[in-house]
Amino acid sequence: MIVDLKNWLIFQKDVFGEEIYTNNFNKDLILNKLEEKSRIQNNTKQQEKLFKIDFKKNAKSVNLQWYNSKNLDELNNCIKTCMECGLGKTRKNFVFGVGNPNADILIIGEAPGADEDEQGEPFVGRAGQLLNKMLESIDLKRSDVYIANIIKCRPPNNRRPTNEEINECEPYLQKQIEIIKPKIILALGLTAVSSLLKIEFKMSDIRGSLLDYHGIKMIITYHPAALLRNPTWKRAAWEDLKLLKETYSNIIN
Repeated sequence: MIVDLKNWLIFQKDVFGEEIYTNNFNKDLILNKLEEKSRIQNNTKQQEKLFKIDFKKNAKSVNLQWYNSKNLDELNNCIKTCMECGLGKTRKNFVFGVGNPNADILIIGEAPGADEDEQGEPFVGRAGQLLNKMLESIDLKRSDVYIANIIKCRPPNNRRPTNEEINECEPYLQKQIEIIKPKIILALGLTAVSSLLKIEFKMSDIRGSLLDYHGIKMIITYHPAALLRNPTWKRAAWEDLKLLKETYSNIIN
């Protein structure tokens, strides 16, 4: 493992954390952190090789040709009546997604909330307003990206989606990804990350790094709703947004 000393001195606090920053030359601690990050990335790649979505699931409440959809409108029309899990009975609106259908950046959250369920559009409540400001801070507009969630229907009382709900709904998200062909995914929150990568993480282990998701660059940051509850995390989220901007600039240039 090669560590560039100059880059380490510049980024030691952000990458390795306060503990190493205040003990600059604790070699063993540094190497342990590096090995831990390397192990996480290797495990992620191994899981991705094993992870396959069955587009041709045996659905009864949708158009069974949904997996042949050529565009997002066609896909939405095929699946918007989905009742494959219990959330179909409690939702007001199916929340498909919104934004640029040819976006280079796909933003993926956890699930619709009350405002999203009411309006049928993701991230329209307080968390959505904060997400808009986050995008504006790096010179992006909501219309520049595409925004979706792991699942399309609101869980009662905004609880975390169950594994069954995720498994039923995730193929739709995978089809959206196939159609949009984003160059970068920004995953918001640990539920989104663990659902996509099939591994449980701690936010401190994965944010601030570039991951590979089926050949697409993935960046992880806090969900805007979490930032509203814990404003002290906004500094770390800003660093993640700068990484997003840098990565995006490198791709388009």
